[in-house]
Amino acid sequence: MQSSIYVGLSSQLVLEKRMETLARNVANMNTAGFRAEEVKFSTFLSKKGQDAVAFASPGETYISRIQGGLDKTGNPLDVAVEGDGWLAINTPAGTVYTRDGRMKMSPQGELRTLSDHAVLDAGGAPMQLDPEGGPPTIAKDGMIWQGNQQVGAIGLFAIDPNAQLERRDNSGVVPDRPAVPILDFVINGVRQGYVEGSNVNPIREMTKLIAVTRAFESAANAIDKGEKAVDGAIRSLGEG
Repeated sequence: MQSSIYVGLSSQLVLEKRMETLARNVANMNTAGFRAEEVKFSTFLSKKGQDAVAFASPGETYISRIQGGLDKTGNPLDVAVEGDGWLAINTPAGTVYTRDGRMKMSPQGELRTLSDHAVLDAGGAPMQLDPEGGPPTIAKDGMIWQGNQQVGAIGLFAIDPNAQLERRDNSGVVPDRPAVPILDFVINGVRQGYVEGSNVNPIREMTKLIAVTRAFESAANAIDKGEKAVDGAIRSLGEG
């Protein structure tokens, strides 16, 4: 079989994976704290035969860490993370890190996400506020005050830039390396009354989706031409 057919098939597999990530990004462009998925591709050479043939690899998916835009909500229980930090929440799957800072207070004073997961402090303990203490004031370093009393501090955690992130519940991630509490709040911190939006650029993603769709069709046409060429060669040899 001609190498062009193998190359075309490898291209289609790569493009299909790219279309899946683009579609997922577009579907979550309005999801708070969502980080887009990207695919890093490479090529490898086959040295069989006289000429080397370059194939596209399946691609490595990774989660972009570019910060999304901040939307002002005015809700005292909303926080947007500034810098590279992550909030920690307790879920049935264990500790998950997120940039979605939309929170609520339970009747018992527990600080929880909108998905009803406990928000953790820097020590990994659930946050407990005073249910009768009124709306909280949250400082940049995560310190929470109700009235004149400090009632806790939201934990902010750093994830190693080289860590691989596994997605959980859209905006949540689990790193393959331990996250560590952030103690320097000059660059990192939280902003009360704001929510970080998705870092997906919908126009760019749609443009990429159209380009990938056209490339997929071109690869299919190349495979079709290659198959026809092989069929023609077989018929010619058979007639001879």
